[in-house]
Amino acid sequence: MAIKTVSIIGLGALGILFGHHLAKRMPKENLRIIADEERIRRYKQDGVYCNGERCEFNYMTPEQLCEPADLIIFTVKFDGLQAAIHDVKHHVGKQTIILSALNGITSEAIIGETYGMEKILYCVAQGMDAVKIGNKLTYEHMGMLCFGEREPDIISEKVKTVAAFFEQMDVPYEADTDMYKRQWGKFMLNVGVNQTVAVYESNYGEIQRKGKARDMMIAAMREVMALSEKEGVYLTEADLNYWLDVVDALSANGKPSMAQDVDAKRPSEVELFAGTVLKMGQKYGVPTPVNQELYDRIQFIESQYKIQSSR
Repeated sequence: MAIKTVSIIGLGALGILFGHHLAKRMPKENLRIIADEERIRRYKQDGVYCNGERCEFNYMTPEQLCEPADLIIFTVKFDGLQAAIHDVKHHVGKQTIILSALNGITSEAIIGETYGMEKILYCVAQGMDAVKIGNKLTYEHMGMLCFGEREPDIISEKVKTVAAFFEQMDVPYEADTDMYKRQWGKFMLNVGVNQTVAVYESNYGEIQRKGKARDMMIAAMREVMALSEKEGVYLTEADLNYWLDVVDALSANGKPSMAQDVDAKRPSEVELFAGTVLKMGQKYGVPTPVNQELYDRIQFIESQYKIQSSR
């Protein structure tokens, strides 16, 4: 099987970034951006821009009937996942492969409950420094999509099919034979980076240099390392250093998604990060004081939104 049709749901940073890249390399009708009527109206009226270029997307509402997609990419926020699962139903067929570029370590299993785990490849988006303000996305580093089967040491036909398509489309990627561990590593990074930069209301530069912010980030990541042992994943110092190298290579002026949420006074994914860590800490009796502090501080920041907006 060769991938010819792709459906993307979620026009946040990742959806725009990879959607724009693919739109310049595929027939317009073969790339479908799924969104509700109100969003589509707004996208068409105001435009969607990536590094200054207007994106020429083919939009489809969830209700529109269509041929199933060969590949579906989920790029929604976690709180929009259940709605997105419903909205892609007309795009899922027997041969459809599904990638979820969501943060966290649970979205694949949630999608698989509806459409079957046999359609799912585990996926991590890493290395991008995209910043989205309103309808405009800018980035210096595109990053890459890493994907593979959950079980280690397997290169399946699904993996080969997606790899061949990404080669053809010039999408940076890595086919990983230990994806579940990589997903845990990315989760460890998000727990440290996203939350710390949000709390400091700063940018990547804040945690790239020595100081309190970087110390807090690493301490939060180490709590995930301790939990990984309980889950049989066993993140190591080498894994920690690998992910620190990833974040140290990003543009200092860039910001992770949670910091962008704080800037825009939007609800963040704190439940997906510290919330998950705290629950697992309670489950296994592992202390997680740094994530508790991050959780409390982000909850406080978000509690001020309504107060500030009412003034």
